[in-house]
Amino acid sequence: MSSLPLRLRPDVLSRDVLASIVVFLVAVPLCVGIAVASGVPAELGLVTGIVGGLVTGAMPGSSLQVSGPAAGLTVLVHEAVTTHGVAALGVLVLATGILQVGLGLIGFGRWFRAISTAVVHGMLAGIGLVLISSQLYAMAGSSAPGSGLDNLAGLPDLFTGITAAPAISSCAIGAGTIVMLILWKRLPGRLPGMLPGPLAAVGLATATVAVFDLPVAPIEVQGLVDSLRLTGLDDFGLLADAGLLGVVLAFTLIASAESLFSAAAVDRMHDGPRTHFNKELVAQGTGNTICGLVGALPMTAVIVRSAANVQAGACTKASRILHGVWLLVFAALFPAMLGLIPVAALAGILVHAGAKLIPVATIRPLWREHRGEAVVLIVTALAIVLTDMFMGVLLGIGLAVIKTAWETSAVRIDIDERDDRTTVSLGGNATFLRLPLILDTLEALPKDRPVELDLSRLRHLDHACRTALEAWSTHSGAVRRHGPATDGTPREAALAGLARNGDGSPRTP
Repeated sequence: MSSLPLRLRPDVLSRDVLASIVVFLVAVPLCVGIAVASGVPAELGLVTGIVGGLVTGAMPGSSLQVSGPAAGLTVLVHEAVTTHGVAALGVLVLATGILQVGLGLIGFGRWFRAISTAVVHGMLAGIGLVLISSQLYAMAGSSAPGSGLDNLAGLPDLFTGITAAPAISSCAIGAGTIVMLILWKRLPGRLPGMLPGPLAAVGLATATVAVFDLPVAPIEVQGLVDSLRLTGLDDFGLLADAGLLGVVLAFTLIASAESLFSAAAVDRMHDGPRTHFNKELVAQGTGNTICGLVGALPMTAVIVRSAANVQAGACTKASRILHGVWLLVFAALFPAMLGLIPVAALAGILVHAGAKLIPVATIRPLWREHRGEAVVLIVTALAIVLTDMFMGVLLGIGLAVIKTAWETSAVRIDIDERDDRTTVSLGGNATFLRLPLILDTLEALPKDRPVELDLSRLRHLDHACRTALEAWSTHSGAVRRHGPATDGTPREAALAGLARNGDGSPRTP
């Protein structure tokens, strides 16, 4: 038995089969719920899950993480579908997949790990807020106004308007689903460990609606084949719209970052082979290319399914491939079962998923220990709610870069006042960001004694600071000691000090 490949050993194969069933049960309600929340037929979510298992799951990259439609892209997909129509979804996802494959082939995958974690957490928090605000309307059997800000502003009217029997029944089913998800793992016995919470919650909600004949809207089913729309060459003309190109870039950034961050997290959960990030990006891009060809939802690696896969004892990629097989069998043989699921139950699942995207427990300690990171997180999240996903992420990345530049340009100013002269020593990194502080300090020095400016402890002196300090030395008659070369000047010349008398004539320090 030990001579057999790992994937063919009976004990390993049995663990992979059991893990694939667990992941399948977790994936079904999430695939369907994300599709409905995105404004597309429920079957398209299953198609993305199938491609994520059969295609991406079979490719090299990460061994145990599982791909499918993710809640993190729901808001952006809904905006794109609402603005440009379902017909545009295929070419958007196809372009995203091609771009991901290209980035992976040129070795760009590892650079996605350089994105600030505060931006990623802020992005997920913003998505969570928008997702919650939109799905609360679905729980009440109503339609969301549109943007994240409009959705939040309309919540008071939504809550006060829940008076009719259909709205009350729908809210009860949605709220009951959320309570079920919260309490499921805390129930005694072996059942919570054997049956995934989302599946149990949807099953109970569906049974409740059927038994009591509640006036709650079910999912509209079109059929697996009827829901597909092949992307043709004519659809590429849509990419002439600059707005759609922005959506493609947003899809690429978010899907790639979420997948690769998920891979890094999954690697910490098991002792198996580590993720090859460039290959994983190619695998994700290949999956998105196929999803785009058939007009399905965009794909990312999903941490919920991936964690379920690892926790269920998966050993090889066979588990995620088999989960795609089970999704295909379900979509082909039991499509009518989707029409029994109430929309309010799926909305409850997504409200719960959105709440888990908001890092409430980490914001307070982050604020105490790394306030700048907390600011980036909060600003990114609020910007997504107030504007849109793409602008929010761009603002977050820009703010993170500014924060990093400010922190790395720290300069220390020491002033030593003696009877005959004042010595000002600069240490650290002197850049244009700290130039106002440096000049304000120098200009506030006493004018009745010579000043010596010591730059020997500086690790970096940019051109703006060097020029300004030379000008100040010339104007004030200060002596400037050694400093670092930064602009290609020979070091000996750059370190030459400027010595001036009070009348501006040169003197030796």
